[in-house]
Amino acid sequence: MPILTPRRAFACFALKARRLALIGLGLLAAWAAPAWVHAQPQAACPPPMPTPSAEQLREGLHMARDRGFLWRLSRDGRSAWLFGTLHVGRLPWVFPGPQLRAALDAADTLALELDVTDPDVARQAVAAGRAPDDLPPPPAALKTRLAVQARLACLPEGALDGQHPVMQALTLTALAGRWDGLEAAFGQEVVLAGLARSQAKPLVSLESVAQQMGALIPSDSSSAFDLTDRTLRQLEHGRSRSLLHRLAGIWERGELEELTQYERWCDCVEGDEDRAQLRRLIDERNPQLASGIEALHAQGRSVIAAVGALHMVGAQGLPSLMRQRGFAVERVGFAPP
Repeated sequence: MPILTPRRAFACFALKARRLALIGLGLLAAWAAPAWVHAQPQAACPPPMPTPSAEQLREGLHMARDRGFLWRLSRDGRSAWLFGTLHVGRLPWVFPGPQLRAALDAADTLALELDVTDPDVARQAVAAGRAPDDLPPPPAALKTRLAVQARLACLPEGALDGQHPVMQALTLTALAGRWDGLEAAFGQEVVLAGLARSQAKPLVSLESVAQQMGALIPSDSSSAFDLTDRTLRQLEHGRSRSLLHRLAGIWERGELEELTQYERWCDCVEGDEDRAQLRRLIDERNPQLASGIEALHAQGRSVIAAVGALHMVGAQGLPSLMRQRGFAVERVGFAPP
């Protein structure tokens, strides 16, 4: 890996925030927040995203440690890696620890659910996230609740206009993490994409914008408005923020067993509709992700695939699916903090 000066390190992770695709958090996804997110400095607003000093950057590089979940895959005498990510993050997390840095050094290709830095992907995501012309107007009460949450998030009036109601609710959910210092601009996909581009390594999307949006947004309006309502209820009762906070702690500590029990403690599954939505967001996407990783390996590439951490758990998780496809799968241990 090239030597990272503090200035270069900051350039790697402080990529211009784009209106990019929502990428599954495991339960949902995160926008790399545009600049206007912090445009209203009110006392009741989340704290602004930190801009580190040169000294903080030097300290971050020196103190970098591994977080998250990493596996080594082996087949045909070659290695690949799976890295379970969180799509929001804190400033100290943007510096890869020794084990992740070694995997990045050894890999020649970075595979993401979607390449969040590709302008074409960003444009497609913005277009796919807009409300279609034939979508009936949402109920007035639903529109009012979305507007209230947008104001509470300190977004300028009309900032979410034109987005599909489901996308508005998911965007607001992801932004709830800012109260606890969790920023989409510090998410691992953005960080790793910046590092890969600084090393001139290819980036590959494992799925298309259409596939991901198909999992996020129900095709019929009634189901879509119902999902918007359920997502807003989580947000209005403070459960979304609590969930992001707990999920961030589990990810930071690498508590895989706790992550496996996600549905038990997330307080986000109120009925069959929520359970089915989780399956669409996670389990049903995993075979496509696994096929993409296997195809890259078959091409002779040494790939590190960075995918939302909840795609890594259970019998349908990526480590299990890769093992079924003939890979030896070994979790990489991290040094304790």
